Amino acid sequence: MDLVIRDATVVDGTATPSYRADVAVTDGRIAEIHPEDSPGPRPAGKRTVDADGLALSPGFIDMHAHSDLTLLRDPDHSAKAAQGVTLEVLGQDGLSYAPVDDRTLAQVRRSISGWNGDGEDIDFDWRTVGGYLDRLDRQGIAVNAAYLIPQGTVRMYAVGWDDRPATAAELDRMRRLVDQGMREGAVGMSSGLTYTPGMYADDAELTELCRVVAAHGGYYCPHHRSYGAGALEAYEEMVRLTRSAGCSLHLAHATMNFGVNEGRAPDLLALLDDALDAGADISLDTYPYTPGCTTLVAMLPSWASEGGPEAVLARLADAETAARIRHHLEITGSDGCHGVPIEWDTIEISGTGAPALAGYVGRTVAESAALRGEEPWVTARRLLVEDRLGTTILQHVGHEENVRQIMRHRVHTGGSDGILQGDKPHPRAYGTFPHYLGRYARELGILSLEECVAHLTSRPAARLRLPDRGLVREGYRADLVLFDPATVAAGSTFVEPRVLPYGIPHVLIDGRFVIEDGRRTQVLAGRAVRSTGGAV
Repeated sequence: MDLVIRDATVVDGTATPSYRADVAVTDGRIAEIHPEDSPGPRPAGKRTVDADGLALSPGFIDMHAHSDLTLLRDPDHSAKAAQGVTLEVLGQDGLSYAPVDDRTLAQVRRSISGWNGDGEDIDFDWRTVGGYLDRLDRQGIAVNAAYLIPQGTVRMYAVGWDDRPATAAELDRMRRLVDQGMREGAVGMSSGLTYTPGMYADDAELTELCRVVAAHGGYYCPHHRSYGAGALEAYEEMVRLTRSAGCSLHLAHATMNFGVNEGRAPDLLALLDDALDAGADISLDTYPYTPGCTTLVAMLPSWASEGGPEAVLARLADAETAARIRHHLEITGSDGCHGVPIEWDTIEISGTGAPALAGYVGRTVAESAALRGEEPWVTARRLLVEDRLGTTILQHVGHEENVRQIMRHRVHTGGSDGILQGDKPHPRAYGTFPHYLGRYARELGILSLEECVAHLTSRPAARLRLPDRGLVREGYRADLVLFDPATVAAGSTFVEPRVLPYGIPHVLIDGRFVIEDGRRTQVLAGRAVRSTGGAV
């Protein structure tokens, strides 16, 4: 054998009790599992790793990642590799970089610069989904990556930034773009239904696109229309829409936020249970933290974003229009802020594109306004204009009990929603998976260790229809994590968000060490994981 992992506590991803065994790897796959009480000789290998006291699990699958450009610009990518992540699902929230033409690419780069930077350091030598996946393979990446077709980008390409129904010809073009992307290897389609221009699509349009996704065995992953006022109705809309389309549904960062939803997780879970019992194919992901993370411009009402980034800046520059935007934010409750009047003391600046604005980072808008002796809207408007809409924020509006109840659900999986851009990113980008294992499994007992690992491995692998990942099983790919159950923990905090985790000494992808003795190797073992009509 190439490698024998000796005396490991195998947490195999099935949620059944762990057991002690030797696990042998050769040619990138698990060749033999030899439990300690098995007869016969133990496997021998060219190399042996002593795993006494360590748990061996499948590699973790990040079901909601924003590493679309980071994988290209940062070969190290320790933010995810050091957590034990061996596969990320990209193209989230309806906005990413394929499929595009030149015009759409320029617009999407501007619109999500707060998520991924402006991309000036990237050679955008692709325009299609297949071209993007080819680029990942050609360049070499730290971890594996799957891709969702971003519905907002598709609408930007075919319709533009207009808030109106698509014409028959435009809808047909969107169908063709989605069909092509699925044929080229996408695993499904995402939406950002509080982000423009994707939010301008009505249910009929989304249903038609979901039918195309379903024909290829993919799934729909919506950031739905509200996580605040009307959240439950927004979840109901997605369940109803996908059932009509015959499409599998995966709910992105499924949570119940803002004061109106405190204690309402059981309402969401009852809705999902009823649909599951009726035969719906539904899964969801969450991150184990209460604050959310997005861009400051995303808070604006949708009418203020019609026409694209330059139109937004023009409206902000006009005093009368800016006053209307403020009224919608502070009084009415903007759809960009989930129908809830914004509370500036919950909006913490996490990053700015312009270095001159870095002094705002780490303070809420309300705190910065108080220091300047001005009203919060004045501060927020200045940031939006001077940062050219590139400001990222943390939004402190979640509820711990909702987080705990949702993570227990039978279709729950883990997703970091990790935005790596900014001076002070959300700690979930560096800490989601060890935080699940250390805080919620070991310390709080919300999940057993075996259940927690299953949520992070086999469940997402099943959603992605991966035939040979997500379990420690003979014949499966050797995407593996060795961690110490007694010490594994997130190192990242809201004060120091870029600290790597503790207690994860080894991570392997295809049997190659990506993390070895707690250090990142130079191995680029990741590749694009492509769907092939229902299997990946």
